[in-house]
Order: sequence, then C-alpha cells, then structure tokens
Amino acid sequence: MKLLTIAIPCYNSQEYMSHAIESLLPGGEDVEILIVNDGSKDNTAKIADEYAAKYPTIVRAIHQENGGHGEAVNTGLRNATGLYYKVVDSDDWVQEEALHKILDVLREMVENAQSLDMLIANYVYEKPSVNKQKVIDYRTAMPQNRVFGWSDIMHFKTSQNILMHSVIYRTKLLKDCGLELPKHTFYVDNIFVYQPLPFVKTMYYLNVDFYRYFIGRDDQSVNEKVMIGRIDQQIKITKIMIEAHDLDKLKEKKLRNYMAKYLAMMMTVSSVFLIKEGSEESLAKKEELWEFLKKSNKQLYKAVKRCVLGRSMQLKGKAGNKIIVLGYQLSRKIYGFG
Repeated sequence: MKLLTIAIPCYNSQEYMSHAIESLLPGGEDVEILIVNDGSKDNTAKIADEYAAKYPTIVRAIHQENGGHGEAVNTGLRNATGLYYKVVDSDDWVQEEALHKILDVLREMVENAQSLDMLIANYVYEKPSVNKQKVIDYRTAMPQNRVFGWSDIMHFKTSQNILMHSVIYRTKLLKDCGLELPKHTFYVDNIFVYQPLPFVKTMYYLNVDFYRYFIGRDDQSVNEKVMIGRIDQQIKITKIMIEAHDLDKLKEKKLRNYMAKYLAMMMTVSSVFLIKEGSEESLAKKEELWEFLKKSNKQLYKAVKRCVLGRSMQLKGKAGNKIIVLGYQLSRKIYGFG
C-alpha cells in the first residue's frame, strides 16, 4: 500500500501539468500520483498516458467525462490506495525537500501505529508576474512537530485558514465521513477542507513551505473578475457548508470556534463580491444569504457575526459598502495575492 496518494485534477492543462507532476515524482514509491483528466480537449490525456507509461508503479492516468474540479477530486479519492490523500492542482507544484519531510512524518506515524487524521504544512502564494511570494504558515496557531488535538490549537489569524493547499487527510477518514463534492461547481476546495473537520481528532503541523500556489492566470478561479462572474457558485458552496454541520452539537469548543470563523470568511467573500458587483440584484442576494444563515441556525448566525470578519459585514449603506470593499482590497495586498 502506498503512503500518500496525490490527485492532480486536469482540464486542458497541457501547458503546465508536467511541472506539477515532475515536482511530485521525487516522492518515489511512497507516492501514488493520480492524474485525473476531466474531459480535456487538448493534449492533457496524451501527457497523462505518457507519464503513466513511463512511471507505471507511481503514476496512473484516469480519464473521465467532464465533471468539474470537484468530480475530479472525487474520482481521485475513489481510486486512492494511499493511506493519506492530497490534492495538487495542475498549475501548482510542491517543494521537493518539504515533500520528503512530509513523507518522513507520515512514515513515522505508520511505523509507530500512531493515529493521525490530518497533516498541515505551509503554502506559498507564487506570483511570478511581479516576482512575488507570500508564505502562509501556522506557527502561531498550532503546536509544531507533534501530534495534537483541537484543545491544543491557538489563535488563528485571518490569513491562517486551513485550505486545500495546506492539508493532507487520512484517506479512510475522507471516505468514512461521506465526502462527495458537487459536480460542475467551482470553489469546492472549501467543502473538501470544512466537511471532514469534525471527524478529525489528531493533527500534526510541519513548518515547511510545501505547496506552491500559482497566482496569475486570467481564467483562474480566484481572479477577481472571474469570482464576480461566478458569485452564484460561491453562494452555493457557502450554503452547502452552512448546512453541513450543526456546530452547536460539536463538543470541542475550539473546533466550533474555528469552523464558525471559516464560515465567517466564506460569508465575507460572498458579501464583498456581491457588493463589488453592485447591482440591486446582487445586494439583494447578499441580504438573502445572511437571512439564509440566520434561518438555518440562529446561534451560528450570532457566532459568525461575532467574528471580526462577520462584524465588518454588518456595516450598512453605501458608505459601509465602500469601507467593506476597501478593507478587502487592503487585505489582498497584505496577504500577497492582490
């Protein structure tokens, strides 16, 4: 059995997928690389098959009809044989030394029969167009180099959300919690991280700059104009996350608080882009989203409003909307992706 399965969802990725694959090959026989070709129309399938033929014990090419990023992640999980599961997008890559250190930790956990549900490592915003990098680490939020639980976590800054880039889950945990991402929908990476959290009991934070997150493609899902155009999908994902768990039933207080802060981030992102779009329809959608949260769970609604991001969203009128947008623009510059 492989130690780590890494799924690479690919759609028309011929120009950059090789960089992602090559960055993972140094993992050797400890890794299983699943290249999931999501109905591509370019040479993605050919490149995937070539890698599978060249590295038959490491790489598998899986071809499917187009189902979107979420279905590619689902397919990877269904086919995973590794004890742990990681997703690397086809335009991103990983740092070799950090990969080896992560494999060392996972191997040690297995050899010592130590239960580990989630491993977290740093990720780096890479913006080559302006020669800019920004490391997101968790040094002030989590203990380092040991197994810990939710009661051990510390304060998470706004920039320190656990994202798909930073997380490696135990494969069986993802399957047991019934994770199934929606098809043909963007921003499903938030569900991938959020839904399994209540099932996580043991974690390990390794302070290495592992995942390199490329910023700069015009068609990228985090491009601001693209996000505004896809705001209905962002709202859909946020509503799915609101309904995923009743946070009141979670025993771990720090887990409840963290998940409420995560939802506050999602509510903020949706609200900001609806405000930036600016039409009466979009502003009405913003109010409807907050009303949806309130009707779904009044206690959760209050908890989200109490978070710093949640409080900022309560500013009213045109002046309030301007302050919200200015705050968002400032945060983009501070956190390195503006």
